[in-house]
Amino acid sequence: MTRWIRFEHEGRAQFGSLEGDTIRVHEGDLFAAPRATGATVPLAGVKLLTPCVPTKMVALWNNYRALAAKLGQVEPPEPLWFLKANSSFHPGGEPIRTPEGFGGKVIFEGELGIVIGRRTARVSEADAPAHIFGYTCINDVTAVDILKKDPTFDQWSRSKSFDTFGVFGPVIATGLDPATLVIRAVLNDQERQNYPAADMFFSPAKLVSRISHDVTFEPGDVICCGTSVGVGSMKPGSRITVSIEGIGELTNDFL
Repeated sequence: MTRWIRFEHEGRAQFGSLEGDTIRVHEGDLFAAPRATGATVPLAGVKLLTPCVPTKMVALWNNYRALAAKLGQVEPPEPLWFLKANSSFHPGGEPIRTPEGFGGKVIFEGELGIVIGRRTARVSEADAPAHIFGYTCINDVTAVDILKKDPTFDQWSRSKSFDTFGVFGPVIATGLDPATLVIRAVLNDQERQNYPAADMFFSPAKLVSRISHDVTFEPGDVICCGTSVGVGSMKPGSRITVSIEGIGELTNDFL
């Protein structure tokens, strides 16, 4: 397993592999044979960036059996997805901000994220794993009161695309079996979510295959796999951590 991290050091964006508290700096293209430079930097001496720069982030609704059962939903016949704006992408360690002039509820959603490794269009489920580079942690932040604000139009993208609402990182981990992963969300030291990725209606391979028949993925694109029970609101001053063993902890303060 390799944990890839992207960071700013001495005023320059770089990437490398994270080993303990040390980053082994690489150069070239993360998704096409990156080369080790031989240099190392301490994790404590860098500023975290998002671990890749996606051209798009596709996010799922109603992809977990436990949450569907709680909400009285049935298994959808196909993945139900929407897009989060690129301007919302946000790393760990930086504050999530309440939208200007918005006084409603802002919620966290801890999720598993799929990172695409190469151009992907209309692939089969059997071929899809070869197009997955690795996995990351997601906090799909939502201004939930906006979603149903207009009775004539559900505002999925707007409610989820404010600046700082597309939080992911801190790394992209390769070599993981997603069926074994467990997603946790801790708000102010209290565990709010703890659920297995194996409870998905549509597995990562199915998601990549089915959605790639709708849109073409580019290297670095992210699919947020959806969330399960336990999502909740954040109050200003809160700290939220989404963690997945093998990937790490994605921590942000909410202002």
